[in-house]
Amino acid sequence: MAVLTATCLCFTDILISLLPIVTRIPLMENRLWNAGYIKVMVANFTLSFAFYLLAPLLPLYLGETFSAGKDTIGLVLSGYAITALLVRPFSGYLADSFPRKKILVISLFLYFIFFGGYLVAGSLTLFAIIRTVHGGPFGAATVANTTMAIDVLPSSRRTEGIGLYGISNNIATAIAPSIGLYVYSATGNFEILFWIAMVVALVGLVADSTIKVKSRQLLHDKKALSWDRFFLLKGWAIGVCAAVFGLCYGVLSNFLAIYSKEEMGITGGTGLFFMLFALGLMLSRILGVKSLREGRILGNATQGVIFASAGYILFVACPNVVGYYGAPLLIGWGNGHFWPAFQNMIINVARKDERGTANSTLLTSWDLGIGLGILMGGMLTEHIGYRFAFWTVAAIHLAGAAFCFFKTRPLYLSQVKGDTV
Repeated sequence: MAVLTATCLCFTDILISLLPIVTRIPLMENRLWNAGYIKVMVANFTLSFAFYLLAPLLPLYLGETFSAGKDTIGLVLSGYAITALLVRPFSGYLADSFPRKKILVISLFLYFIFFGGYLVAGSLTLFAIIRTVHGGPFGAATVANTTMAIDVLPSSRRTEGIGLYGISNNIATAIAPSIGLYVYSATGNFEILFWIAMVVALVGLVADSTIKVKSRQLLHDKKALSWDRFFLLKGWAIGVCAAVFGLCYGVLSNFLAIYSKEEMGITGGTGLFFMLFALGLMLSRILGVKSLREGRILGNATQGVIFASAGYILFVACPNVVGYYGAPLLIGWGNGHFWPAFQNMIINVARKDERGTANSTLLTSWDLGIGLGILMGGMLTEHIGYRFAFWTVAAIHLAGAAFCFFKTRPLYLSQVKGDTV
């Protein structure tokens, strides 16, 4: 126990030592890496790191601690995603209607404090309630933090800043599960993981709470509530694209392991698959910044959609090592290009007081697509088998690409009238 305590305290000391760094960064006007942008990047990293640190281990925790069965585990863990999905449209409206920093700090504080709930949950029912409610501040914080990133960026650097913003999330997603598994294998203690997640979330809270933001005009529309308050109707076509591509990724990510094992005889390559996907995603974002800086947003979107479509086709058309490990690089590269482009596009068609709604629209559409993909993937694999299911996914992605080219692109150009910044 002394070793566990010392390890936890050491990790905590390291993270706490970072707080002065992220809270005392000098302000740099008209620069991409200004104080506010660095802080929202830190917060974005901590949001994802704290989540993915626990994600692969919670099923094991529920099984060992509460003797929960597989169906019960799935039900308990699904509540988090459902709550986040339901909260996001409302959080976008709140971020536009009230002081954005206040909404962000409250969301991050609740996100931080709920990790403490895992430590005191003495029953499966209580844990399920805490876990389900915890999805709310996560959904709200992701929307508010993304919107804050846009606010703190100089307008001249906004497109490339949005493109780079997701790298912090990509890094956290890539390393957090491995760190969580390593800590558990070394200690065999779940409580230390909950403490680490809580401390990491605290770092993000402190970083964002010290951001200096200019006052802005709040949304004080006296009209009755309408869909446009919670879903950016002007960005509906971009939302459709995000939902369709999210559906395809939902099928792939959730049924990859069993397809690899039963159809291809690959039992240990799933981790490498997602590592290559993350590598393609990060390289794409870094190398795609130049074209975003030059205002070629639609070019980024087009290239991304084409590469991702090629990746899905390669995956199912070449059921061998080349296809299996080449596909994630292409899909990651494609996603790393079209996602920042979609973010810029939906922000560009929104007013300044609709940025929160714009971000929540895009994130909700993607999450909805992921959920539909999981549901549809189960039905497809059950009735037509894995191979035809993935061919169907490739066809759906191509249909989404066609919609992007022939509907979303011209509609966007008519809305921004050639202004891509």
